[in-house]
Amino acid sequence: MSLNEKVAADITAAMKAKDAARLSALRMLKAAIINKGVEKGRDLEDAEILQVVSSLVKQRRDSIEQFGKAGRTDLVDKETGEVAVLEAYLPPAASAAEIDEAVAAAIAETGASSPKDMGKVMKAVIPKLAGKNADGKVVNEAVRRKLGA
Repeated sequence: MSLNEKVAADITAAMKAKDAARLSALRMLKAAIINKGVEKGRDLEDAEILQVVSSLVKQRRDSIEQFGKAGRTDLVDKETGEVAVLEAYLPPAASAAEIDEAVAAAIAETGASSPKDMGKVMKAVIPKLAGKNADGKVVNEAVRRKLGA
């Protein structure tokens, strides 16, 4: 079953269960998938759908941060619920040890020694973490730590 079919089946299940919060998040995801498909002029593959899900999760996390600063706990709760629903479609998150290992390997591979080499290291780390759900901010912080920035 493709991710697109899974999302459609989950929308149906949420409707039957009368789970309004889950249904809202899934409909938003389905709309984003359809919009990206229209933009590309074809149906999306699972890898592309995962990118859409990742971008939606990132948007929600940014919103949570902003709403938290503004003291809007109602909106923080809503966005947190949406993140929980969306994360179910992402591969398992990379552990801190896996990220550190990939960063160390990338630094050795690129011969990086100072914070100026951060771009090279980031380009080398991202492919090493393919298939894992690794937050770019966490990877960036790990690279900064290792390069002594």
